Formats: sequence, structure tokens, C-alpha cells
Amino acid sequence: MGKLSELPNIGETVAGQLNQVGMVTEDDLKKIGAKQAWLQIQAIDESACIHRLLALEGGNVWGGSIALRLVDLLLAQHPEHALKMK
Repeated sequence: MGKLSELPNIGETVAGQLNQVGMVTEDDLKKIGAKQAWLQIQAIDESACIHRLLALEGGNVWGGSIALRLVDLLLAQHPEHALKMK
């Protein structure tokens, strides 16, 4: 159970926003994931742009290919850019 602000790319401001949406530990963030955490932060702060999502994903150090995760995260927000399979 690490302090959120000690995670890579997560400073006091983002940690404070995570606290506001109910996440107070690294385990809390790990359980919900970067994308859901970002969406919850967006609900309280409309200025939470893609840079905040990338910071959260950078703080998500428990596995996965960062490139594949970024594609997944971006396509989740912009499904119109996904390739259509026939």
C-alpha cells in the first residue's frame, strides 16, 4: 500500500484528485485501473485531458505493454478511430 504521490508521474495534485474520487492507496488505483480513475477524475475536473490519463497510466507500474495500453485507452475514448473488421 504505497502513497499515491510516490508513484511515477503522480504528483500531489493528481493524488489529491484520486483521493477525492475515493482512491487513497496504490492498491485502490491498481484495482480500478488508469482508465476508470481518469474517467472519475474527469467527472470532477473537466480539464483532465489525455496528459492526466498518461500520467495515471505511467503510475500504473504493475504490468502490461505501455504501447498496447495506450492504444486501448485512446480507442476507448475515440472508438470512431478503431478499424472495422468484416
